[in-house]
Amino acid sequence: MTNNDFSNLELDELLIKSLNQQNFTTPTTIQLQTIPHALDNRDILGSAPTGTGKTLAYLIPAVQHLLDFPRRKPGPPRILILTPTRELAMQVAEQAKLLTQFTTLSIATITGGVAYMNHAEIFSKNQDIVIATTGRLLQYIKEENFDCRAVEMLILDEADRMLDMGFAQDVETISAETRWRTQTLLFSATLEGQGLYDFAKRILNDPVEIHAEPSRKERKKIFQYYYRADDLKHKTAILVHLLNQPEVTKSVIFVRKRERVHELVSWLNAENIRCCYLEGEMVQAKRNEAIKRMMNNTVNVLVATDVASRGLDFDDITHVINFDMPKTADVYLHRIGRTARAGKKGTAISLVEAHDYELMKKIERYTHESLILRVIDELRPKTKPPKIARKKKPSEKAKAKKEAQKKEVKKKKQRHRDTKNIGKPKKKLSI
Repeated sequence: MTNNDFSNLELDELLIKSLNQQNFTTPTTIQLQTIPHALDNRDILGSAPTGTGKTLAYLIPAVQHLLDFPRRKPGPPRILILTPTRELAMQVAEQAKLLTQFTTLSIATITGGVAYMNHAEIFSKNQDIVIATTGRLLQYIKEENFDCRAVEMLILDEADRMLDMGFAQDVETISAETRWRTQTLLFSATLEGQGLYDFAKRILNDPVEIHAEPSRKERKKIFQYYYRADDLKHKTAILVHLLNQPEVTKSVIFVRKRERVHELVSWLNAENIRCCYLEGEMVQAKRNEAIKRMMNNTVNVLVATDVASRGLDFDDITHVINFDMPKTADVYLHRIGRTARAGKKGTAISLVEAHDYELMKKIERYTHESLILRVIDELRPKTKPPKIARKKKPSEKAKAKKEAQKKEVKKKKQRHRDTKNIGKPKKKLSI
């Protein structure tokens, strides 16, 4: 037994039993850094890349708290976890149920897209942990159907995503409603930007800041390639060819717009490639069905917009394919994070048209990694790759001139009324 075993974190034996059953014996970097501080009742501001065990990093101390201080009688939720999307809420709930399987603790989800009566049943029962999306939860708080007074711990998962989606005000309202809590944990894929820090300052109380770089064993190995495409027809032909390769056993294909989702699904069906899809306007029942089909391997190809680029955690995604390049390098990272989960290897493939080259170079600069060009013999591009103009480095003479200009003190502009003769100041009369 090593010093880094879960057994050495003074966790309840029921938690250890559950972790062992799931073959979790050694904490990941984010878990090792977070759990002891969280058990000491400290607020946490934490970041770690996706797929490194962030969910268990907050679930373990939350469940341990409930076991250490059991309630005497049934009541409203004591742990409230907020997520930006319904899909992520469902997955967190699934992991929480596995973690609490040997306890009597109850888990519930409150998300949009679910009939009101389903949640009414939740409110009538004892609840220990509730995982919710902000919109629907706020609705129930305003209708006085959700009691915030018993919440002891508030957890924000993917806080950066919540800010991106415009939920900052909603979260702050929920934070105010749960003001009796004793602890707040905020997690994000990155802790970049002043906006996130300002937001955290309003929510957290003297937090421990954790930047968990995964160990070499945990660090995901994603092979990143790109194929040049002449146009949409050529790009679709490359995609069909790739999906028919034996090594592509389970894949997520990303597109920018939901209109393209339906087009691509039709094109793939015409090529006898079975797939499901996720996009922003789907009703919850259809979303759940698509996720279920991927999880039980009924289909092995998912076409999605960026609504699915975070939070979704399917097992054994071997390939992520960017049919449309993402708008930003940050979104690119979140997309490819769907593969190589928990230290496994994976492949990310981008289908690049001429207008995507500038963005691809930005992605390479952002990730400090080069995308490797690959070619399919029978589908070679007929057009030449575009030339990207490189910015010329300024000469030493130009640099010196710029420095001189900075040092030169500009004359202060004076207004005429400040310089005209206004006469001598009057002498004060002595009294």
